[in-house]
Parts: sequence; structure tokens; C-alpha cells
Amino acid sequence: MGSDLLTSTLQEGIALLRFNRPERKNALSIALRDAVSDFLEEIVSDDSIKCVVLLGSGSAFSAGFDLKEFETAFADKDFDALLWASSDRYHKLLLTFPLPIVAGIKGPALGGGFDTAVLADIRIASESASFGHPEVAFADVVYGPLHDLVGGAVARDLCLTGRQVAAVEALRLHLVSEIVPDEMLEARVMEVASYVARAPRDVLMRTKQKIIRRAAIPFEHTLAL
Repeated sequence: MGSDLLTSTLQEGIALLRFNRPERKNALSIALRDAVSDFLEEIVSDDSIKCVVLLGSGSAFSAGFDLKEFETAFADKDFDALLWASSDRYHKLLLTFPLPIVAGIKGPALGGGFDTAVLADIRIASESASFGHPEVAFADVVYGPLHDLVGGAVARDLCLTGRQVAAVEALRLHLVSEIVPDEMLEARVMEVASYVARAPRDVLMRTKQKIIRRAAIPFEHTLAL
């Protein structure tokens, strides 16, 4: 894996993915998205893995897609096609991944970073976390999974206005399960992931199938097992 994504697997059956572009607030470049997608495809057949953890390096979870790449895509049709193919693959893999995903959100989770958090199964926020869709001014947003979490009224508000919500409001809206101090976030996320990983892998996979079906995602679109 490139340095934009740090990965490791722990004895407890947890795969850890850490966005590692702190100088760009972990902006989701094509290279970073593809590294995440490649790793998820790699570990799906690993019987020792039961749970995935997503974290960000530095002061942000992710500020969203890399806007510099959008500038390039505007002038280059081939690059534009590459960008959106990478995006579709990334979102589909997160949405249909057959094992639980736990996200720890510190600092901003904006645009594609917000989508990434929403596509996780469990979200734990630090006190500095914030969420929003500023891209509504110029691009589509991922609506369905957010609606599934918070209901239509809240999802429409956030997707149409683009307003940012801080951690306390995110908890009230059921965007996140809990809030912890910034310095305790990673320890708490790993603790929750360890709770999840106590269950047998086949039980976790059956539960995730139910989650996917309840969200009205055709299970035939999930990764082949």
C-alpha cells in the first residue's frame, strides 16, 4: 500500500485502515480511494478478519474528494472517467462490504468524507468532529444511506442546505453512536471493534447481510464470497 493509506491487521480479527494525507486533511484522491478499495477486496476472503476500522491521520477524518483532481478532470475527459470510476468502485465496496465497519471521526468529515462515515456501520465521534455536504453547491451527494440512518427530514435538510453539524448535534440526530474526547477516540473505536469481533465471522456476515437488505441494497451486488 502507498503511504496515503496505512493498513494493519490485529490479532483480534480487526483490519485497520488509516487515511494518511494529513497535509490535505485526508482528501480522498483517486490513489487513496483505490488503495482502500484494493485493501477491502484483498481482505474479504481472509477468514481471520471480522471487522474493519476506519480512522484519519492528523486533525481531520476526511475533507472529502480532492478538489485539485476535479480541476484536472474538467479539462481532461479521460481523467474525468477515471475519477468517477474510482468513486463508484469505492462507494460500492464500502456500501456492500460483507463485514462490519467501524469509523472513528475526529475533526471534519465533509463531502466524500461524510459519505464515508455514513457508509460505515458504527460511527464514533470525537468532540472536534463535524459533518457536512458543502459540495451541494456544485455536485450530487450520496443520499440514500444517510436517509437510512437519520430519516428523510434530516437527510433532506443536510443534503439540500449543506450546513455543517458539530458532534453534539450529530449525536442528537443519530449520525453517531457516541462522543468521546479527541485523545480517547482511537482507544474507544478499537474497544468497540473488539466487542464486534467477539462474534463468529459467519454470524457477523449474516447480520451484515440483513443490514444490507434492510437498506434496500440488492445483496447480489455485494462482493462475491
